[in-house]
Amino acid sequence: MPISKELLDELLNGVERPEDLLGDAGLMKEPKIKLIERMLGAELKTHLGYEDGKEAPPGSASRRNGASTKVLERQDGEMPVAAPRDRAEA
Repeated sequence: MPISKELLDELLNGVERPEDLLGDAGLMKEPKIKLIERMLGAELKTHLGYEDGKEAPPGSASRRNGASTKVLERQDGEMPVAAPRDRAEA
């Protein structure tokens, strides 16, 4: 999905230094968090064999069990992410 020039201009309005974009409070922090959370959710979906919000298949060894907050230590600061859990913790 391409991003329009107008949307990029609006998002980058006021960005004057690299830290404004990439720093701990920068513009890219929230998209990075959402991307990591989606990847973790996709990994759990593959592991369990069913989508979030659906019932577990009969005979399934584990089920979804909410999420817990994990803090990732990165060069650009701490990043709290919601890591999905399963009951078997596999």
